[in-house]
Amino acid sequence: MFRLIYSTVLMFTIIIVSIRLMGKRQLGELEINELVVTVMISEMATIPIVDESMGLMHGIVPVLTLLLFELAISFFSMKSVKLRKLVSGTPSILVQNGKIVQSAMRKNRFTIDELTEELRIKGTMDISTVKYAILETDGTLSVLLYGAHKPVTHQAMGFQPEDTGLPVLVINDGRVIRQNLKLLGLNEGWLAGELGRRNVKSPSDVFILAVDEKHNVYFTGKE
Repeated sequence: MFRLIYSTVLMFTIIIVSIRLMGKRQLGELEINELVVTVMISEMATIPIVDESMGLMHGIVPVLTLLLFELAISFFSMKSVKLRKLVSGTPSILVQNGKIVQSAMRKNRFTIDELTEELRIKGTMDISTVKYAILETDGTLSVLLYGAHKPVTHQAMGFQPEDTGLPVLVINDGRVIRQNLKLLGLNEGWLAGELGRRNVKSPSDVFILAVDEKHNVYFTGKE
């Protein structure tokens, strides 16, 4: 009996510490690799508890191995855009300019019922009022309404705000995303000018630079 209690408390403590080391995300915001590791840790931890013939190390070693593997993936994902896309995937635009992107819906096996439910949760009932609805890599839906439909209602205040569109990443943690730069109709000369105005010598000194459809720039340098 004492061994059972001791094993349970020990494995519980190890799991809590492991989850904390993985980060402070809410359960619903876990990436795919984090969710898999969490489930596997829970399963591995029960082995020495339910099977007394197995030593505690049969639970501790797999848990610590999975934890180290997850931390390694997280570290290298921060350094490599390609690895991050491979492990976590990329966001998908489900609604663009008030119209449903059917190919993206099929690709993500996202039904109309699920989409409308998520939009209701976000406070909108009319898809035509949605500028963009983006399915994030953690499964949540981000919704950007047209300017006229954003709270507080600008229509009621008697003026029409400008729709700036979806901000697009041009520099992500020091890396220039040339495909997005081209998508915005911009070039590296324009980018060099923007960096020069901010006294930045190289894209490697930029943490994030995003540009919306009106070419408004959001900039944050590396700390």
